[in-house]
Amino acid sequence: MNLATIDIGTNTTLLLVARLSPDGSLELIEERAEITRLGRGIGAGGALGPEGIARTLAALREFATAARRHQAKIAAIGTEALRRAPNSAAFLDPAAEILGSPIEVIDGAREAALTFQAVADAFPAALRGALTVVDIGGGSTEIVIASGGTVSFNVSLALGSVRLTERYIHHDPPRPDEIGGIIAAVDAALAEVPFPGPGTRPAQVGVAGTVTSLAAMAEAMVSYDSARVHGYRLSQEALAEQIARLRVGTQAERERIIGLDPRRADVILAGALILQRIAAAAGVTEIQVSDRGIRWGLMHELAAKITVPGLA
Repeated sequence: MNLATIDIGTNTTLLLVARLSPDGSLELIEERAEITRLGRGIGAGGALGPEGIARTLAALREFATAARRHQAKIAAIGTEALRRAPNSAAFLDPAAEILGSPIEVIDGAREAALTFQAVADAFPAALRGALTVVDIGGGSTEIVIASGGTVSFNVSLALGSVRLTERYIHHDPPRPDEIGGIIAAVDAALAEVPFPGPGTRPAQVGVAGTVTSLAAMAEAMVSYDSARVHGYRLSQEALAEQIARLRVGTQAERERIIGLDPRRADVILAGALILQRIAAAAGVTEIQVSDRGIRWGLMHELAAKITVPGLA
């Protein structure tokens, strides 16, 4: 059986198609990602704009064609932009017609759970000790804290690369006070997160486009290589180096950075600052990078329901 999962985020829309074997294992068939900016404007009211709706529906048409070419059953989820938007029906109704089934708009807790599921399947060894999983999106950031594979805390924070860019960055290059505003907002949101103490030797896994982009930038990848990015260990020093050049560069200069998709150039600094402040608060020296986000968590969830008797 072939399955397709689609993750409709604030900034990016992603497709995963995989073959489910009788033993429950998954074989990757196809992956695609398009920066569609459905949630542009999330920092100023949250309503979906016509351009973002049109771009995202166009991507869904392509994804649906790909899934049907593989005769894959489609499941789609939407996250922060669709949670917030007062006019979400303007997107959800035509999207359901394109996909042949409704999109599940998930809450922050479920988003965090799917992220953790994806990390657990990708890096089982990371579950042995204290672990923080971070999923930085365009509209929100999910943090999951676990020890020995058991989740003790999860939260969805209103911190996202698009949201914070729209709220704080108004000059090119950004002014020091604008960068300071982002840092202060992130630190305030993290104040109540119970990160594991340094004595626990905590590990951190980072998920989604901000983190994978920073890994590709650190390695100066002319062409994105998921095999090199997935599992890459991004040190605090390497992260600081990327932030140092992002904060002084203009939009045009950021667009020319090797390893960075030019379409992320306007929001990557805010995402990088979110990651840096979380890593500092968690007391980690490096972030293990995951190229497998909530589309993979949803895929594993679907596979378990099909292969495990009694699960509906």
